[in-house]
Amino acid sequence: MSTSDAKTEEAEKPGGDIAALARGGRTNVFGFVLRLLARLPFLFIAGQLYGAEALGVYAYALLVVELTALVCSIGEKRGLAQRLREGDENPTNLIADSMLVALVLSCIMAAVFFIWPTPLFPNGMSSDLDRWIVLAIPGYALTEIVLAAQAYKYDIGTTVRARAVVEPWTISILAGAFWFVPAIGNAGLTMAYLLSIFAGLATALFPFFKTYGLPQGWVPHPARIIPMVTRALPLAVTDAIEWGTRRVDLLILGWFAGPVALGIYWMAQQVASLPQKLKTSFEPILGPVITAKLKEKDYAAIARQVCQVGFWIVAAQAGIALALGIPGEALMGLMGDAGEFVPGTPALAFLLAAEVVAATAVVSEAALIYVARVRNLWVSIATLGLQAALTVAAMLLIDTLNFADPQRADIWRAAAAAGALMLSLGVASVVKALMLGRILGHSINNWRWALVWAAAAAVVVGQIAILLPEWAELALGIPAIIGVYGYIIWTRGFGPEDRVLFSKKPKPVDDEYPVRETPPL
Repeated sequence: MSTSDAKTEEAEKPGGDIAALARGGRTNVFGFVLRLLARLPFLFIAGQLYGAEALGVYAYALLVVELTALVCSIGEKRGLAQRLREGDENPTNLIADSMLVALVLSCIMAAVFFIWPTPLFPNGMSSDLDRWIVLAIPGYALTEIVLAAQAYKYDIGTTVRARAVVEPWTISILAGAFWFVPAIGNAGLTMAYLLSIFAGLATALFPFFKTYGLPQGWVPHPARIIPMVTRALPLAVTDAIEWGTRRVDLLILGWFAGPVALGIYWMAQQVASLPQKLKTSFEPILGPVITAKLKEKDYAAIARQVCQVGFWIVAAQAGIALALGIPGEALMGLMGDAGEFVPGTPALAFLLAAEVVAATAVVSEAALIYVARVRNLWVSIATLGLQAALTVAAMLLIDTLNFADPQRADIWRAAAAAGALMLSLGVASVVKALMLGRILGHSINNWRWALVWAAAAAVVVGQIAILLPEWAELALGIPAIIGVYGYIIWTRGFGPEDRVLFSKKPKPVDDEYPVRETPPL
């Protein structure tokens, strides 16, 4: 028996689900730290060397490329686990079907955008080389499927290496290096991104072939592939919509504001998205664990898993949001010359809050995509519609106000777009938690009062930190905020089942451990 199969069996033993979640979460939280260490240099290099306007052009192209790639991956990031568990065929052949469909769709879309790049660059390209970013579409789509296949075997280390080490460090190093190559110039951002995607794909493929090998007797056939695509469509649309709720603000802001404001907002979004990676840290492992319990019809265990992981995510994200948000002005000041990105601080605060309130929706959706995927899809569509409506309404309201400086109006637009995102994600969290609770027969609630006490203490420490010189505010203030917050969460909020997350050899949690029956949010 292979090591990965042994891990799968261990996770399926009674009481092993929380331990499996903790093991995968620990690995990916470590990856989050690595990603943080690599992402900050990229933001510094991009802001200092390229500036807000070039970042605005790059951000819009990235928006279209990643959305297209996500759709072309036909929802297999989360749907592959269920197909592999239920399928009777060779797993490698099932994965090959997915990869073939993703490759064909993504190559078609890449060709369309290469010939007609206007949707990617509505305000023009920084260089003719920018159009080659379309090659990232097939690379990104295939990477999603390969990493999902590894996650099915409880191999989260590959995701960490590809997404938290190779990709961010490649783009950080190459963005700086390409700036000094005259033939590349401002296209350095897009070229660095393109190469980072394929570096991540290569990193993922090596363990993938070691785990699954090559397809055996595999012959593509429409009778097998068409039903697969049809079944995957709701999940693919759900993935695209969930992703779109984090990008429609950029799209709408790009219509109402110029590339400079878009670049400033994108920078704030990148800083705020760092805690978002904690949610995705548990997604690869949560899917296989939930599908195993669904097969047993153990709905109480699923509710326990969702509540447990939801609290872990909320607790971690709230601490990081406070640590980044309180000294936000000093943090944004690091990203560019003469405080170019500092006006994005209000947007940063709203975006960080949005990541915290979205956690319940994300973990609830991890189960809803298996038990109510169509209803979940409609809720996601409604969330996106609500966000778009709120954002456009805010933009139109700001247009009616008189500002002495047009740039100041753009900053208000950026903050309003972030606020609309926060409100819409909060509504989605409430609705999805209630819907999942009714389906499972157990309430879904990630809330604990220790979050309030920890946040209050962190705010007090933060108010002292912002009185320090800027370097000390960041170097001393951020660790102090995280330290006091973490101490209170550990002592007042974490029980024995939570400390499994930090145990190298977690003890199995009894399957009869009661689900918290606190009222849903």
